[in-house]
Amino acid sequence: MKQTSDIAFAPDWLDLREPADHAARDAALLAKAANCVASGTSVLDLGSGTGSTIRAFERAGFEHLNWRLLDNDAGLLALATHRHPQADGVIGNLSDVEGIALDGIGLVTASALLDLMSHDWVDALAKRLHAAKLPFYAALNYDGEMSWSPSQPSDDIIVDHFNAHQQRDKGTGPALGPTSGVKAARIFEDCGFDVSLAQSPWLIGPDQPVLHTQLLDGIAGAVADIDETIARHWGHARTSSVSTSRAVIGHLDLLATPRT
Repeated sequence: MKQTSDIAFAPDWLDLREPADHAARDAALLAKAANCVASGTSVLDLGSGTGSTIRAFERAGFEHLNWRLLDNDAGLLALATHRHPQADGVIGNLSDVEGIALDGIGLVTASALLDLMSHDWVDALAKRLHAAKLPFYAALNYDGEMSWSPSQPSDDIIVDHFNAHQQRDKGTGPALGPTSGVKAARIFEDCGFDVSLAQSPWLIGPDQPVLHTQLLDGIAGAVADIDETIARHWGHARTSSVSTSRAVIGHLDLLATPRT
């Protein structure tokens, strides 16, 4: 995984993971989120990357929605608005929750973002959205569960090390990492929202060798910061068997709607 900044990723990685993301999203929760959008309002996508969230909604039949894309990466935002010229693109500091413009917005979304953010950031967002009476849909939050078949003896320690690494500061304080879905649900509930959670795991098979290999490279690279030797041996063993192995990478989708 090629991370270009604390909360931005390279376009090639985002494009590579997109089919797995779209297949993983919980369809019922996405539809429920789309139906929250009031007529005449737009959807604000935080950390929009190349616009994958738009494409996920369009793929599910919600082509009529208006979009405002917010990202701190000008290159990704330019690519997203090129692919979706009908969307408004806004360069902004994702860390500054109070500075996020909510005028004309009917739903706020985020994809694969909450696990990078801190408890304080999510809490500030929940309070801001509660004050504005806006629903929030956050998909593909890593939940700490990874497994492979066939298994290898070092899989469990790799997952433990990776999960610890995911909770390092990504720019807004210690990241929620693998606890993001559950903790974000609790934060939004405490702020006056009704919250629904749904599982949205990546299911990676032998027919996705490039995605699987880059995923393994990213996991091993993170774990190497903690134990380089085990990361190197595990990464070599895993990448040499992508043509015969399957992976399940757990995520949670969240929808929070303000209580009336």
